[in-house]
Amino acid sequence: MAHAMRLDVVHDLVVPLKKPQAGLLFGKGKLGELAAIFEAEEIGLVIIDGLVSPIQQRNLEEKWGVKVLDRTGLILEIFGDRAATREGVLQVDLAALSYQKTRLVRSWTHLERQRGGLSFVGGAGESQLEADRRAIDDAIVRLKRQLAKVVKTRTLHRKARKKIPYPIVALVGYTNAGKSTIFNHITGASVLAKDMLFATLDPTMRAVKLPSGRDIILSDTVGFISDLPTELVAAFRATLEEVLDADLILHVRDISHPETEEQEKDVIAILEKLGIDEQAQQSMLTVWNKIDVVDNETRIGLSATADRNDQIVTTSALTGAGITDLISTIENSLTEPAITEVVKLAFSEGKRRAWLFSHNVVDSEEQINIGFAVTVTWTKKQAAQFQKI
Repeated sequence: MAHAMRLDVVHDLVVPLKKPQAGLLFGKGKLGELAAIFEAEEIGLVIIDGLVSPIQQRNLEEKWGVKVLDRTGLILEIFGDRAATREGVLQVDLAALSYQKTRLVRSWTHLERQRGGLSFVGGAGESQLEADRRAIDDAIVRLKRQLAKVVKTRTLHRKARKKIPYPIVALVGYTNAGKSTIFNHITGASVLAKDMLFATLDPTMRAVKLPSGRDIILSDTVGFISDLPTELVAAFRATLEEVLDADLILHVRDISHPETEEQEKDVIAILEKLGIDEQAQQSMLTVWNKIDVVDNETRIGLSATADRNDQIVTTSALTGAGITDLISTIENSLTEPAITEVVKLAFSEGKRRAWLFSHNVVDSEEQINIGFAVTVTWTKKQAAQFQKI
């Protein structure tokens, strides 16, 4: 992940820990050994791939004389670098403030100092820690208000899309699996697609006309990651909830990654947290991407497995291989069995009659004594939508 922030990684190592030390994480011997490495290689930033408590972070920085970031802090830095839209920036700022609130202990060396005051809020005796925490709380409240407006707008857009008879297809997957490149191949768009973590933070939606002439809406979403910080899950929930409205989910996997199985489990776990039910998971299509990266023998085996399973497609987003098959599979998955029946409407049911014609499900119509007898050919989903009118 450090490379995602364009950092120059000069040294990396795995440090086995029998039992993390409460104050300094590492034991005295390991602390000295690491300090010597940092000094010899003139390292100014140390990243620890795990959760580091505020006390530990402060103590390690004082001990080593370097800046220390834990996994959550690094992910927040990456997200802050990637956010482009107003919603993305607000979400990252909110997550960062929630994280910073727990880190005040390391940020100040004067927290024990009492602050006399004439202010109406936080009078005499308020500590600097309390004042800083209150300032962050106020900023969080302001951000939540602003984000609530953005979320409200997104909800209105979502409701508006439901009135359009286009199925929504959502791309999900582990970060850097190739979702945005696949999205660009299918839509002809130019969404940022790079070989880096979290290239996409803001959901992007495009209308796509399938070879049959049918229109769909394709949605690209933020990439998932294992042990996603709680602050980020909460902040990006509104964005990820776009997946809940999807008629079809495409799970894009980097099949060349050595931990692709673990990544799949992480994605499924997050989908379950979002409320994606078992039925939606069973109908989900799996895209084994980056098939061009694996060796020839593995590629033949993976292709043979995919050929035997209608819900798996192999692709190379880089070369475009398999994209045509993927589009055909999407179309077949969205094709529901249609039934033909007669719907009788009274003269007063003009709105319901108009709905039938606007959704192109009418085969014929004849006038009867009470109104109209309309012969329609539609899917179960369209019939259910009609009943709600």
